[in-house]
Amino acid sequence: MRIGVVSDTHNNLRNVARIVELFNEANVDLVVHTGDITQAKTLDVLADLSSPMVGVFGNNDQERESLNKAIATHGFQFHEPPYEVVWASRRVIIVHDPAELEGVLTPNHDLALHGHTHLQRIENRSSQLLFNPGECAGHMAGLNAVGIVELDSLEAKLIRF
Repeated sequence: MRIGVVSDTHNNLRNVARIVELFNEANVDLVVHTGDITQAKTLDVLADLSSPMVGVFGNNDQERESLNKAIATHGFQFHEPPYEVVWASRRVIIVHDPAELEGVLTPNHDLALHGHTHLQRIENRSSQLLFNPGECAGHMAGLNAVGIVELDSLEAKLIRF
């Protein structure tokens, strides 16, 4: 199973449209947004994804009423962090701020996904992967990226754009 990972889109609609193209071209099975969508119109653009999307809310996702309406309209699933799930026999935990992993990340988790820092992170800890694709909102010139994680092998790669 291949999952696309995106974080901190911060309502940059041009970049979000490019992210949709990248994930659709990569043929991912699922997209995970690790928070800071910011506004519902971002979700309207993400509705063009060919795969389902799940995610968690970030600290800048304060327009909950409009976000929740768009989430329902487009059939997305968003949760308060930490969100734990099992995909392809891998135990996954998803948060926005990596500080939210404290006290909840255990050796039983295979994959931990986060955002918030706008910094790329691919960290392997024995049989565990911690991953943040980093910046994609255009705040840090030249660092726009999303990620793809192969759950079978727990390998992550960045797609810069």
